[in-house]
Amino acid sequence: MKYVDGYVLVVPEKNLPAYREMAEKGAKIWKKYGALQYIESVGDDLSPEWAGIRFPQMAAAGPGETVVFSFIVFRSRAHRDEVNAKVMKDPFMNDPDQKDMPMPFDMKRMAYGGFNVIVEA
Repeated sequence: MKYVDGYVLVVPEKNLPAYREMAEKGAKIWKKYGALQYIESVGDDLSPEWAGIRFPQMAAAGPGETVVFSFIVFRSRAHRDEVNAKVMKDPFMNDPDQKDMPMPFDMKRMAYGGFNVIVEA
């Protein structure tokens, strides 16, 4: 059964180019170690009339901020654990020059979880 790591985070709109650059590097690393799919998506239609709670509200996005919804697909949870362990040992992830670089978003406002796929079409 496939497994998905999912993320919802708030990114200042002015930081989207830096976020995209970081995400493109992340995609290469996760795919290098076996992730089946790596998706980063930025909010577009975030206020549908029919939604009980909207992403900006749920994520507490303020003026000048947008919501990013991301996910990485793996063969299974065990596969996810193997891939993530390799990713964390990758030289890029442990580059001292990268250590103190500011993130283009607030890590404290990021939601993350692992999910078992129950329907795939």
